[in-house]
Amino acid sequence: MQGQNQQQAYDRGITIFSPDGRLYQVEYAREAVKRGTASIGVRTADGVVLVVDKRIRSPLMERDSVEKIHKADDHIGIASAGHVADARQLIDFARRQAQLNRLRYGEAIGVETLTKQVTDHVQQYTQIGGARPFGVALMIAGVSNGEPYLYETDPSGTPYEWKALAIGADRGAIREHLEASYDEDMTLEAGVGLALEALASVADGGLTPEGVGIATIPVEDAQFHELTDAETEAYLTDLGLLATDEDDATADDDPDTTADERDTDDDSVDE
Repeated sequence: MQGQNQQQAYDRGITIFSPDGRLYQVEYAREAVKRGTASIGVRTADGVVLVVDKRIRSPLMERDSVEKIHKADDHIGIASAGHVADARQLIDFARRQAQLNRLRYGEAIGVETLTKQVTDHVQQYTQIGGARPFGVALMIAGVSNGEPYLYETDPSGTPYEWKALAIGADRGAIREHLEASYDEDMTLEAGVGLALEALASVADGGLTPEGVGIATIPVEDAQFHELTDAETEAYLTDLGLLATDEDDATADDDPDTTADERDTDDDSVDE
C-alpha cells in the first residue's frame, strides 16, 4: 500500500521526479498531443510548408472555428496539435514576443529566438506547483535572413529543429513516409505535395479542401501565405488525392468508428 501511495505522489506532483527520473505529468501532456489531429511541416530549399488535418466533427460546426494554422508574424507561421486552449495561449504569447521585438529593436524576430522564448515559457510550467504542463506541441516555421527554419516545441519545454516532421495522431506512420521521400533540394511546391501525400497515407479515403489547411513561407518574399480552398483543391487534384463521393460514403459506413465513439471525443483536444 505504501508503494502505491508513493507512485500516486509521483503521478500527481508536477514538481516531483519519480525514482527513475521521470515527470509523469509531462508524459501525460505528450499523450494529449498524440490525441490531436495531425500537423505536418516540411522545410525545402525555397521555403517552409505547413499542412494540417482540420476535418470537422459535424456539418453543423462552422469551419472558421477550427484553427490549426496561425500567423505569428509576417514571416512566421505556427501549427498545433493537442489541447486547443493551450495552443491558443502559447500562440498569443508568441505573437506578443514578436511584436515586442519589433518595438524594442525595430526588426523582425528570428525564428529560433521566438521558438526558444516559447519553450522557455513552456518549461516554467514543468516546475511550478499548482500548475500543469501545456498539453500541446507546436510547429514553428519561418524564414530569417533568407534561410528557412522549422522547429518543434515539446510539452517539456525542449525545442527541436527539423527538416520535416509530424505532430499529433499517426505521427510515426507519417514520419516514416517523410523519411522515405524527403529531399533537401525539393521545391516549395514539391514540399506541399510531400506533406499532402504523407497526410493522405494515414487518411481514410481522399482529402478534401475543406478538411486540409496549407500555409507556406517562401524564402523569396519571407511572407506567410495561407492557401485558399481553390488553391488546395488544385494541389489535391494534381496529386490524385482529392476525395470522391465513394470515399465519403465509405467513411460514413466505416464500422471501426461508431457514432457513440465519435460523441465521446474530448472537445478540448483538436479533432
